[in-house]
Formats: sequence, C-alpha cells, structure tokens
Amino acid sequence: MSDLASIARQYLEAAPRADYDKVRQLFHPRYSYTGGDGQRQNAEAAIAGCAMFTTAFPDLEAEIEKLHVAGDSVIVEVVATGTHRADMMGIAPTLRRISLRLCKVLEIRDEKIFAEREYFDMAHLMEQLEAAPALVCS
Repeated sequence: MSDLASIARQYLEAAPRADYDKVRQLFHPRYSYTGGDGQRQNAEAAIAGCAMFTTAFPDLEAEIEKLHVAGDSVIVEVVATGTHRADMMGIAPTLRRISLRLCKVLEIRDEKIFAEREYFDMAHLMEQLEAAPALVCS
C-alpha cells in the first residue's frame, strides 16, 4: 500500500503546476470534491475549479505547513501564494500577491484520492484582491 502522506504530497505538487494528467491519475474513479459551499462535485468540476486558480495565479505555490494521517484520511494545512495575473470570477488581474490559508481533508481508498473536502476563507482572498471591503470585527 502506498504511503497516504505521499499521495497527498503528490497531489499538492501536481495541482498548482496545472499537471492535470497527474491529478487525474491520483483520483479514484468515484472521486468527489466538496468545497465550502457544501456542494459535492465530480473530478472534472474539481479540475475546472483548480484551473481557474492556476490560470488566475500562474505562479501559484502550495506550501504544506502540517500534514496528519488519521486512518484512511489525510488532513493537510496549506498556505497558497501567487500573483493575480488573469481574470478570475470576473475580477480583472490586479497584479496583487496573495497568501491564502486552506485546509484539505483527503480520503484515500485503493491508493487513490476518493474524496476531498476543502476549506478556505474566500472573503479573505477577495479582500487581498481589493474586490471586497475588509471585514472588521468589533
């Protein structure tokens, strides 16, 4: 059996490089992606979402801060950084550098990523792109 942490690392190296052939190889045939909106999507929808980010941030990097294996799951804390150089969700390139913390929970079956749940603060990303006002808590 492959090392679950190694599968997660391979994925987090391939996705920011837009190596979607490698990403597809890592996905289980029944792979599903669930983002912060709670909507479950298939592999092609997940890759399209990833492509949106790798196009908008062509220098995208994902640094693994922490990785924890628990049973058949891998929990990964990541810091993604990049420069906004192309349209993203109707936002013209700002040339702003962003840093975004995110957490991925990857469920591994048959040495493939069966399910992925991803959590990050979209409002924080929009603030960095100056596409939304900064939220102030009082």
